[in-house]
Amino acid sequence: MAPDVGLSRATFAKLSPHPYLLANLEPSNDDIQPARGSGRAPDEARPPTVNLSSLSHANGSAVVRMGDTTVICGVRAESILTASIPNHRASNTQTELKDYDLLVPNIELATGSAPQFLPGIPPTTLAQTLSTRIYSLLHNSKLILPDDLRIWHTRPSEQLASAEDRMEEDEDGNDSPDDGEKYVAAYWVLYIDIFFVSFDGNPFDGAWAATVAALRDTTIPRARYDADRELVVCSRKDPKPLTLNGMPVACTAVVFTGKETDRPTDGRYWLLVDPDRLEESLCDESVTIVVDCKDGTTRILSISKHGGVVLSPKHLRSKGFLGMAGKRWNDVAAAITGQ
Repeated sequence: MAPDVGLSRATFAKLSPHPYLLANLEPSNDDIQPARGSGRAPDEARPPTVNLSSLSHANGSAVVRMGDTTVICGVRAESILTASIPNHRASNTQTELKDYDLLVPNIELATGSAPQFLPGIPPTTLAQTLSTRIYSLLHNSKLILPDDLRIWHTRPSEQLASAEDRMEEDEDGNDSPDDGEKYVAAYWVLYIDIFFVSFDGNPFDGAWAATVAALRDTTIPRARYDADRELVVCSRKDPKPLTLNGMPVACTAVVFTGKETDRPTDGRYWLLVDPDRLEESLCDESVTIVVDCKDGTTRILSISKHGGVVLSPKHLRSKGFLGMAGKRWNDVAAAITGQ
């Protein structure tokens, strides 16, 4: 028997991806609502699912899934003495997390998570870029409070030194705490490992959501500094959870212009929220906004735009775009907190 006339949706998408997406967003029948190949509306994101405490040997962990993009994040805490930090200053209480590299994110795109990630190749440019963006947002958002990573010590009064020995700086230029005073003897370093099990677009939103979820799940052992042995002693009882400064959520969208040539600057375009891998490959322009809508107030933490010239500052300040980011925050925050 002769086959049915025309191509199947899957074949059409593989042979002509750009016309396929355009045909879905601009249907010939007015009774059909514009939609993407997956059936989602342009402003509809994939619903997130979050599982906490997924790794048994990490201080905190989370698995985040958005469609066919699945990310695992594990947080491991290790202590470091201030004496081992070359540029340590006791007076530095503003930028110590960044100056002493106390937050160390790393991203790995697993072999087989997508066709372009082959075995035996060095870290890709995408993985390095994502790590840098996660690192910058961790510091710029001030998500982690420095006091959670400080390990304090008070020198016993019987060990008071003579006045001439109590100097503000030692021979190396490092601050020396006065005897009898409380000071930071060590820090916790958080190693944040992010692993993509499957990759179907929008990696930054998934990686950041997994990072926030894992940090909310992280508990740090109670620790003290043993001056006699010059090391940090930890207790397994009653670990302390991190106190995060808010709930920042990232929302990424790409611009689909409906044309295949030379990044057109005029004509109709569509803003596609939470793009999949196919949609990302067809779009030159993307925008990511990070918001925190806790307590009913939308606070913009960062906006970054890459490529293209369609989106202007007016578009980014519009209520429609901020509304999409706010809805995304509600979905992701509810998935993380389980509320």
